[in-house]
Amino acid sequence: MSAAPPPTRSRRPVDRAATRERLRQRRARSTAVRRPTRAQTIRRRIVALGVVLGLVGLAYGLFFTGLLGVRSVEVEGTKDLSKQQVLEVAAVSTGSPMLTVDLAAIRDRVAALPRVAAVGVSRAWPATLRIAVTERTPVGVVKAPGAVHLVDGTGRDYAVLPAAPPGVPDLQLTKASPDDPLTKAVVQVLAAVPEKIRAEVLSVSAKTPNAVVLALSAGRQIRWGSAENSPRKAAVLTALITQPGKVYDVSSPQLPTISNP
Repeated sequence: MSAAPPPTRSRRPVDRAATRERLRQRRARSTAVRRPTRAQTIRRRIVALGVVLGLVGLAYGLFFTGLLGVRSVEVEGTKDLSKQQVLEVAAVSTGSPMLTVDLAAIRDRVAALPRVAAVGVSRAWPATLRIAVTERTPVGVVKAPGAVHLVDGTGRDYAVLPAAPPGVPDLQLTKASPDDPLTKAVVQVLAAVPEKIRAEVLSVSAKTPNAVVLALSAGRQIRWGSAENSPRKAAVLTALITQPGKVYDVSSPQLPTISNP
């Protein structure tokens, strides 16, 4: 006996026209929610225009007016130079917009002062410019009639005084220049001499760049030779000068000598 066929479910007729209408209505409602009204569009455009105009006005105020302008200029690090000298050369106009002040131009103007070795210029918000100056330090003087020329560690002649500052040795040169071989040899040797010994140096001479001689207190003398191998010569001299003598020769640091001529 054959099995009875499974009962079939009755399917409800699909009203396709009604389904399409419901979908159309949903899309219409969704579009109506997303699409702003004309009044909303106008308000949004007005707000956007206001924001743009506000930003343009702020930028103009910051970059082209004194709204955020320089109110003060601070000078640091001066010793022999006066702050007023630096301010005059810097030539910063009060009220200049902080954002557009040319820091590099100010730095270059101040760096042109002969006594200035280095200078930095920075903004200190909201309204201050800071100029930090490092002045040159004399390592020696070159004597001239009625005056002395100060010479720094680069060999530059940067100032003239009536007399030498205390403790600054006499550089027995015709003139000083960073490009002069004798000047370069003398200042390089002075920089290499141990500090304790350097304090006793009265003068430095050099007939050639390879024959630098330092005269010390108590009639003593150091024959350094050239500026080559100066660290080794300095180490040898530190030990050598503890021994009695008048002439300490470290021109050949492998064979240093002490003599009493």
